[in-house]
Amino acid sequence: MMGFCEHCEGQRFDRAQVLRLLRTTRNQLRDQTGVKTAEEVLTMAINAVRSLEIPHLESLEDFSDEVIH
Repeated sequence: MMGFCEHCEGQRFDRAQVLRLLRTTRNQLRDQTGVKTAEEVLTMAINAVRSLEIPHLESLEDFSDEVIH
């Protein structure tokens, strides 16, 4: 079984977290009355993603072992 390095696993988790939040935001928009402009919708999506606390993973470069991403 192939695994993911810590950095890639973190990115997969972050992506899933963002997609869940965007789906929630989409559902909230559907429940609201009134027509939203594209700019309003994008602003809501951007603000929702900004509200996430996604850590930045810093990896120390170690070139002694080859890692495939």
